[in-house]
Amino acid sequence: MDDKTHKGRITKQGIRIYDEADFAGMAKAGELAAQILDSMVDLVKPGTTTEALDAAITKMVNDAGSTSATIGYKGYQHASCISVNHVVCHGIPGPKLLKDGDILNIDVTVIVDGWFGDTSRMYVAGKPNRKAERLIQVTHDALFEGIMAVKPGNTFGDIGHAIQKYVEGHRMSVVRDFCGHGLGRVFHAPPNVLHYGRPGTGSILEEGMFFTIEPMVNLGRPETKVLADDWTAVTRDKSLSAQFEHSIGVTADGCQIFTLSPNGKFHPTY
Repeated sequence: MDDKTHKGRITKQGIRIYDEADFAGMAKAGELAAQILDSMVDLVKPGTTTEALDAAITKMVNDAGSTSATIGYKGYQHASCISVNHVVCHGIPGPKLLKDGDILNIDVTVIVDGWFGDTSRMYVAGKPNRKAERLIQVTHDALFEGIMAVKPGNTFGDIGHAIQKYVEGHRMSVVRDFCGHGLGRVFHAPPNVLHYGRPGTGSILEEGMFFTIEPMVNLGRPETKVLADDWTAVTRDKSLSAQFEHSIGVTADGCQIFTLSPNGKFHPTY
């Protein structure tokens, strides 16, 4: 069953409203994605390559009887995006060796029984410097500022504003060129979830909406550019960038996070 044949209601803005029973499917997909990222903690170290990390992820996806949502997506050929240092998102795994102090985001999406589990988090090869450590902390906390704004009756602008206010209060910048998205039985669907905005603007949150919140935060300016490979996005000023992502579903009084770390490893230095 794909998203078009699903019985759930669709809002005037094109946002699908899922049934209570659908939360279990999303939780199962999200748990597998989170388990895979938990398993990467001990593999990220100086001297390894991002292609070796991706190979390990591919094996874990296959061993679980799951499917990678990214392999074959618009021609992409990897089970993860791995974005190192000033790469904002969509970094392609390759042969370059990680160095001590490198920070990296690993982004994984799996399909389990037709449901998409999408999550990313930060890792450190060795020990981060103080600026990198602070960037990771602010980005992590900004995600949860956004999540705390999720409840029926609030708006997507409330989510974006909470993130933007927190990040800019720490003299960092929110990337505008990429956003979160709806998902469920499809990889990407309405709405676009902006990580900046004004309170009270945008579509109203309703119970049964599924989407990602995935702020990208730069130490420098917010502008990005996409390299010649048509995937890799980097900061224009070469400043460090970080990102954390959860898939969530709106509940009657808040939200359910589908991609919580089973082992409490979502934050790399906790």
